[in-house]
This record gives sequence, C-alpha cells and structure tokens, in this order.
Amino acid sequence: MAADGVLLVMGSGHQQYREYLLASAAEVAPVWLFDPQPPTWQQPYIQGSTVFDVFDPVEAVLRAKELAATTRILGVYCYHEGVISAAASVAAALELPGPTPAAVGNVRDKNATRELLTAAGFVQPRRALVRDLAEATAEAERIGFPLVAKPRGLGASQGVIKVGSAAELAAAVEISRSAVQAGMDNSGGVLLEEYLTGPEISIDAAVFEGEYLPYLVARKELGPEPFFEEQGHRIDAEDPFLRDAELLAMVAEAHRVLGWTHGMTHTEVKLTPRGPAIIEVNGRLGGDLIPYVGSLANGLDSGRISADVSLGVRPDLTPSRTGHTAIRFRYPPVDARVGTVRLPAADSVPGLVESVTLVGPGDELRLPPHGYVNRYGYLVARGESAEDCRKTLEQAVAATEFTFERLASPAA
Repeated sequence: MAADGVLLVMGSGHQQYREYLLASAAEVAPVWLFDPQPPTWQQPYIQGSTVFDVFDPVEAVLRAKELAATTRILGVYCYHEGVISAAASVAAALELPGPTPAAVGNVRDKNATRELLTAAGFVQPRRALVRDLAEATAEAERIGFPLVAKPRGLGASQGVIKVGSAAELAAAVEISRSAVQAGMDNSGGVLLEEYLTGPEISIDAAVFEGEYLPYLVARKELGPEPFFEEQGHRIDAEDPFLRDAELLAMVAEAHRVLGWTHGMTHTEVKLTPRGPAIIEVNGRLGGDLIPYVGSLANGLDSGRISADVSLGVRPDLTPSRTGHTAIRFRYPPVDARVGTVRLPAADSVPGLVESVTLVGPGDELRLPPHGYVNRYGYLVARGESAEDCRKTLEQAVAATEFTFERLASPAA
C-alpha cells in the first residue's frame, strides 16, 4: 500500500452498488473522500473526508488545493458518473494522471460523442438534437420510426425511451426533457436517434497512457420496451469479444477520437446488421455491479485496477480464474409499495452465490417514467456455462416472494 499520501476518491455513490470499489481502493492507498454528505458506511475505508458540492468542478478544485496544502494527493479516483467532470478538473489542476476535462466533456455530452464518431467514419445512428416538439416532429420524419429519445447529458438510461410512431413522440420528448439525475445537467436538449437493432455488449477497460486495455465483456439483458432498464448482465471470463481484434481496435480508435488517453471506461456497443456501433463511451467503470460480477468470473478486481490507473501505475490485467457469472435484478411488476420481500438464500439454489434485498416494507418503487433503477433485490449466479447461470437464476426467481400494494400514478 502507498503510504506517503492519499488517494482522493470523489463521490462514493450508493453503498449497495459501489462499496466494493471503495473497499478495494483503500487496499491500494489511504483514501480521502470528497462527498456531498458526511461519511457513514464509508468510514471504515477512509482516512478523512471533505463535505461539499462535489459535482461543482470549480469548488472541487478549490477544496483539492486546500487539501494538497497539508496532505500529499497521489491520484484522483472517480467511478461516479455525475462527478467525473469535477474529478477531471481536479486531476488537471494538480497535474495528476487522469482524463482531460475536454475528453470527459466529449463522453458526457452524447451529442458531442455522436458528432466526433460520425465525422471519423464510425457506424452511428442517424440523429438530431432538438429543443422542442416542433423540431422533434420535423427531425423524426427525417430519421424515421422507430427511434430513440434520450437526454443529452444524463446516464443510467434515465429518460431514454423508444418511440414507435409519431403519436408517441410528444410524450417521449417530455419524458426525456423532464428526467433528473444528481449532478447532471438536462437542459441541453433531447437527442433523437435511429433505433439500432441487435444485441448489446459492454466493455470495461483501463486506458493507460494512451493504450486501450480491455479486460471485461458483459452481455446486457434489457427490460420491456419502450424503456431501457437493465434487467441483468451475463459474463464469460473468456468471452470471444475479448479476442476480437477488429472490434477492440475499433473501440480503441474511438477512444483516440474522443481524446480519452488515461482512465477507466465502460463502452456500450450494439452489434447491428451494419456492424458494431458504439452507443456510449462512459468515463468510468460499469455500473450495475458489472465489475463485481466480472471479478467472480475472472478474478480481476476493478477497484484495484482503477486505483492503480489513478496513481499512474500500469495495472495487472492477468485473470486468475475462468468461468461464467450472471446478475439478475428484480423489479416490481407495477409502481408498488413494498409489502414483503423474500429472496432465496445464497447456496439454497445450486450455483446461486449472492442474494441481496435492497428495500424494506413500506418502501415505494416506481417504474419508468416515474422512477428509474427501482429494484427490490438482485441475484448472482456462477457456473460452468451461461446456460448454467440462466437455469440457476430462473430457479431463484421462481423461489422469490414479493408482495406489494399498487401505487397510483403520480400527478403530472
């Protein structure tokens, strides 16, 4: 462990989804936390903390310089989508390793990503950035249905909706325009895009001094249309896409075009009939516990990898195991007030390695467009094949008990 300074972690995120990353970072170097709330569950992993609006890049640089006056900062580590802009500003101000603020802007702004990749000749959907329904109506006719409406600058598929016809357009544009996410700006217009068909994968990678180093591929499972809620992910430690030289060269080139030369990324790729199309390059590790579930398959600790990259140390990406893993998230069938939740215990179903309840009696869970990522639990399986994991998760779902009271739709 590095002991002559601190690793600055900016934004700790939700405990259920991000604690494992903070814990791993603390094994690499002493951690100082910048966060908008005083530490609670984070306390065992940190040496100290500063509480302020961590989403504000100007304030973050000021607080980082104040800390640097008394404590050596070794690196800046960030896995929180809403904080990566501020983290890049801090790293640049302190001359520490990390993505440039310009590169973060290129990946945070979905329209900028599209413009840069299209100009460079990548397969990309037809698109238009619109400000109101009149613009949306004209551009939708040009693009053609079905299409996708999405906020320009949010994450986690919030406000993203498939639009099947002109009759659905007004509601879809309003859903995208009204979506809200902590630390992110949704005032930049709505992006309308051609709907691309085909399965979707994600690639987690370290980019170290300009070299693209992919190490984890996940196969995404989406929920019912028209929304894009992620229901689960399947991981093979030896996924063939990790050996697909043409695909990986394409994704590496996309990073170069976007100016991303150092830091972790989570790239989403649609395997379309026209060829692989990059949907997003996210300037952080994957969410939805993808890196954690990946570690159960390949033995690679993404928290340690990310901390090393933040410290300017080339990461060791040698897998220590092989196998298949999968995660399945459990959602209510309708907007619901939780009654009881009983998930089968880990090991009660062969291959079930984790079973986690995320809510309690009385909690309210709302589905899109009234709420996003409102899950009552998740299940994790490990096996010799993807089919093993699928069977395990199906058995675990069948053994789950969930009772609820249906909620009325909220007022507009």
